Amino acid sequence: MNQRRLPGPTAQRRASLRRPRDIHQFLIILANTDPLVWRRIEVPATYTFWDLHVAIQDAMGWLDYHLHEFTVVHPKRGTVTRIGIPDDEIPDERPQLPGWKVKIEGYFAEGSPPAAYWYDFGDDWRHVVIYEGTSTAAPSEKYPRCVGGARRCPPEDCGGIDGYANFLECIADPKHPEHTETLVWAGGHYDPDDFDPAEVAFDDPRERWKKAFEE
Repeated sequence: MNQRRLPGPTAQRRASLRRPRDIHQFLIILANTDPLVWRRIEVPATYTFWDLHVAIQDAMGWLDYHLHEFTVVHPKRGTVTRIGIPDDEIPDERPQLPGWKVKIEGYFAEGSPPAAYWYDFGDDWRHVVIYEGTSTAAPSEKYPRCVGGARRCPPEDCGGIDGYANFLECIADPKHPEHTETLVWAGGHYDPDDFDPAEVAFDDPRERWKKAFEE
């Protein structure tokens, strides 16, 4: 992720991270995976797009090493908006709204078309973000939370969908000439079916913001 000093989270956004009254549920699908890599998450309705970005990263298993961008269609106006981390050096080339200043509340409603979440513009990981509705937060639960999903996230920097397919082929075949080297690169073990929603841990999006832009 590009390191640059940006305006920090506002008091309003900090307040939004208190115990929520309502939550939004989203289905996140990693496009072009077969079998599908997917997650179902619940997040506070007061979240910003930065907060949602952090929740998607943590639920999927990404490490937030690269830039990201949401593309959303406003449910009432029908306009398309890009939301992420604006580049001050080329503000007009791909204009974006800063995610930490835009709340998700105004962009997701019943009948909303799926949004797109793009992570790592090099490896080109495309996600479909489907809004599944709003409900009242359970007093006994902590949000955000992951309530479903399948398949382990691909390793970072494995070369996108095609590289991931090659990676799986290498580790599945002990006779493959790059089998051992690939397993070592992946940390010694990789089970593509290994995912348990109960094991997902979510970072505080405020701390992630500080780590990205203030350190």
